[in-house]
Amino acid sequence: MSDTKNTKPYPQWDVALADKLDAVGKLVYRSNLLGSDQRITNTGGGNTSAKLIQKDPITNEDVEVLWVKGSGGDLRTAKKDGFASLYQKKVMGLQDLYARFPTRGAKTEAEDKMVDMYKHSTFNLNPRAASIDTPLHAFVPRKHVDHMHPNSVIAVAACKDREKLTQEVFGGELAYMNWLRPGFELGLELQEICKKHPNAKGAIMGQHGVINWADDDKACYDLTILLIEKADAYIAKCDKGDKTFGGQKYQSLPEAQRQAVLAKVLPAIRGQITYKGERLIGTVQDDETMLRFVNSVDAPRLAALGTSCPDHFLRTKIKPLYVAWDPAKEDVAALEAKLSAGIEAYREDYKAYYERCKRPDSPAMRNPNPSVVLIPGVGMIGWGKTKSESRVTAEFYNCAVEVMRGAEAISEYVALPEQEAFDIEYWALEEAKLRRMPPEQELSRQVIAVIGAGNGIGKQVAIRLMKEGATVACVDRDLEAARETAKELEAVYGVGIGVAGTGVSGAGPVLGLSADITNRESVRAALHQVLLAYGGLDTVVVTAGIFVPPDRAGRIADDKWGLTYDINVIGPAVVADEAATIWKAQGTPANFVATTSVNAAVAKKGSVAYDTSKAAANHLIRELAVELAPLVRVNAVAPATVVKGSTMFPRDRVISSLTKYNISFAESESTESLRDKLAQFYADRTLLKQPITPEDQAEAVFLLVSNRLPRTTGQVINVDGGLTDAFLR
Repeated sequence: MSDTKNTKPYPQWDVALADKLDAVGKLVYRSNLLGSDQRITNTGGGNTSAKLIQKDPITNEDVEVLWVKGSGGDLRTAKKDGFASLYQKKVMGLQDLYARFPTRGAKTEAEDKMVDMYKHSTFNLNPRAASIDTPLHAFVPRKHVDHMHPNSVIAVAACKDREKLTQEVFGGELAYMNWLRPGFELGLELQEICKKHPNAKGAIMGQHGVINWADDDKACYDLTILLIEKADAYIAKCDKGDKTFGGQKYQSLPEAQRQAVLAKVLPAIRGQITYKGERLIGTVQDDETMLRFVNSVDAPRLAALGTSCPDHFLRTKIKPLYVAWDPAKEDVAALEAKLSAGIEAYREDYKAYYERCKRPDSPAMRNPNPSVVLIPGVGMIGWGKTKSESRVTAEFYNCAVEVMRGAEAISEYVALPEQEAFDIEYWALEEAKLRRMPPEQELSRQVIAVIGAGNGIGKQVAIRLMKEGATVACVDRDLEAARETAKELEAVYGVGIGVAGTGVSGAGPVLGLSADITNRESVRAALHQVLLAYGGLDTVVVTAGIFVPPDRAGRIADDKWGLTYDINVIGPAVVADEAATIWKAQGTPANFVATTSVNAAVAKKGSVAYDTSKAAANHLIRELAVELAPLVRVNAVAPATVVKGSTMFPRDRVISSLTKYNISFAESESTESLRDKLAQFYADRTLLKQPITPEDQAEAVFLLVSNRLPRTTGQVINVDGGLTDAFLR
């Protein structure tokens, strides 16, 4: 099986478009173009620069300004404000400052201190922080510089004979540099390379990437692409076809079986890799390319070696967990056992790695669990604190696999030395960057399924929970309505970035699914889709319900009684039962919240089937709280006459209610006007005299699913504006 990824052409420079841009605009354009293709550089990886002549804002004299991608930016999405601007002369002058440190060199305190000095070179008060790679760009005597992490070029840089291959693959156009951690010393080393090799167009950075330069922006871009294409061609010439990664040892399970296996094991994995209460979100990848790797003879050896490019293992850790499971000979129970043992062994191995490599000032050990799990016949699972982060984790391990494929095709893959990997992973500057990140939102890391999210209360619940950082699956019997809610949320919160895998695993932080809560198989299938998309489940909110309008005598047909109880009582019980299976496997605290009604506590005429079903639902909450304790908190919100946005109040029911209460109206009035009259009538019966809205219910649900009421379970909270008939007795 040969690789087909590189048959697609690389992005082309649009001369007409670029010529309309100013000099900084061209840099942004070049950067976006390079970042748009993951074969060129990974998400957040690589950087670009341009040295431009601009007017000093104080002296109005022409000065040389270095524009370079700022710290933490992403080339694909960067705008002008994503670039730092520095006086080039001042940046060069920092070499004199650095030389005055009595102790200096790679990994010294002096080198790290230089990062804070870049801000003293800021041009025009630009607030964007300069990247640690700034010296790589400043110290190269060319106008334009690209530093990329292309899979094929890193493959050359990660071979045991990489220096020889640099000459062979690139024909002397690139010099070679041994591995050195990014920083001031690496910039000085590159400066010497430029002096020793004045005709070089760039340099291969051992086990890291490529940097190249030119005095024209388009020429720099074209050179970047040309160098990548040369590496692509060399690897393609050496491609091993069916013998790639030593050939196939295992066969992939059919897609339906893969999904069934994943739905079974994902919650257990997620529970076991939760560290100090911090859960992770998963991304599954089981496309042909990843399956070729995990099924291969060489996968265990290569996985154990770990990754090479520093950008990779910052996301993927030094190595993944490979589970030696034979899908043709072993059952899922055997896989579960091997996963548990493998995760435990990984933890111990990671702790030993930390102890071997830590330095006196190293930050405390972080989560020692794997962030990438490889399962033969099934695929890869990447983990991160958000869906987007887990997709990037998956993307980075894809890059690592491609690097290993290329290196093994042309030579032999070698990983970054363990100590070097540790010194990147636990770099004080990286730790400082982590500490500067804004605090996580209240519902961050939480996967929540909202059933009934297509409209009304459910839709507002989905909106409210996602606003607090939750990862949300919008579920509704009406698939289009669920998708519409998800689409609206995507417009606000984005769809994530990275690779797509089986089914819904390419989803962003919100997903639209269909389920009929009166059908157990339908519920199970929807929850399995949530697992495939996000790797686990923390909370289920059920807002789905039904009100069958009675006739004038207050009666409904006999068969509608069954439907009412099926949806309002049995449905939530089925959902809770299916979710409980997941929660038990996951082993982490969970929440179940349903909407009942204040009608459950108020005896009256006209809606006996609905009211008694909601009374049963109230008691269901209490029973479930007992059944699912201590792992799951079970509570409910009891709305009262939520007219706005509710499918339970179609025009006919509104008119019937207005007539019942002798409220005057005109047949010509709009439905919204009629609803407003009815809502105000209901409001006037309450103590607070305010209409009850879906947003009010959503606020109560948020309170229950958050950790603000951690000791509350088995409770029904009225959100009714103060109906005295519904007061607790």
